[in-house]
Amino acid sequence: MFVEVGISARHVHLSRTDIDILFGKDYQLTVFKDLKQLGQYAANEKVELVGPKSSFTTVRILGPERKKSQVELSATDCMKIGVPVVLRDSGDHKDTPSVKLVGPKGSVELEGGVMVASRHMHVCTATALKEGIKNGDLLCAKVPGDREVIFGNVLARVDETFVDELHLDTDEANASFVKNNQEVEVYKCQK
Repeated sequence: MFVEVGISARHVHLSRTDIDILFGKDYQLTVFKDLKQLGQYAANEKVELVGPKSSFTTVRILGPERKKSQVELSATDCMKIGVPVVLRDSGDHKDTPSVKLVGPKGSVELEGGVMVASRHMHVCTATALKEGIKNGDLLCAKVPGDREVIFGNVLARVDETFVDELHLDTDEANASFVKNNQEVEVYKCQK
């Protein structure tokens, strides 16, 4: 099957508690741009992300708010700000590094939650049934072109609300010359 790629640049997901600290009590994030996944959006708001070596001054927040704050970076980003490169599935904060987030009203020292997110594909239930894909399956994605790459270990996330989309980070996209919204071939990996 062929699906579009969504390239995931560095970003932050925030909890209600951390939004209150960074932007003020009961502050509501505002939509800059809707993302392909229903209900997901890039917010107008940004924060500074401070690591041991350096910082990124304008890191976009993705909404809606989450139960626990999380920072998703590329491996290159991690090295630049001086935090260990830890690969995790989104939401798995076990043994992940910490950073400081600075907003217009305050700052938060995150205790973990900084990660390089595992490559994954959002799969709608109808596509999953048609293609024989189950939630948690590992897929392969072939990016054609002058620097053809086959990405393995693409985690399938299946839900009826999802729009079929492969998520890669900026390091993966740069390595393969893939562009946002480019169609790539996805298939079940051989065991």
